[in-house]
Amino acid sequence: MSSLKEFTYQDVAEHNTKKDIYVVIHDKVYDCTKFVDEHPGGEEVLLDVGGQDATEAFEDVGHSDEARETLEQLEVGVLKRKPGDPTPKSPSAGAVAPAANTASATGLGIGLYGAVLLGGLLAFGFYQYQQQQAQTA
Repeated sequence: MSSLKEFTYQDVAEHNTKKDIYVVIHDKVYDCTKFVDEHPGGEEVLLDVGGQDATEAFEDVGHSDEARETLEQLEVGVLKRKPGDPTPKSPSAGAVAPAANTASATGLGIGLYGAVLLGGLLAFGFYQYQQQQAQTA
């Protein structure tokens, strides 16, 4: 979008019904009115955060890439924060971002499992070899 409209938190708060619902995610304002009935989690989920900062709720669920693309299409502006406006909660210390849970994170577990299995097979083979040597001696 070329020039996005600036919304205050009060502007966004006025859009909190099923027929007119805005949410704020990462200081961007989204008009979810057309999406309310299509939301996979149901309309209640959007109505609970309508007219509010929904950043934490959105990120806690761990939305797909497709959901994030849909969200981009609903963007209507940016939030202009003023003193006294509610601020989004920052992640607690030790919290893991949803993006950190990727397929590459499981690679070490599979590799370690393979190494243990291979080591067990080598140990068993060596044991069998020792047993055979003991019988011939």
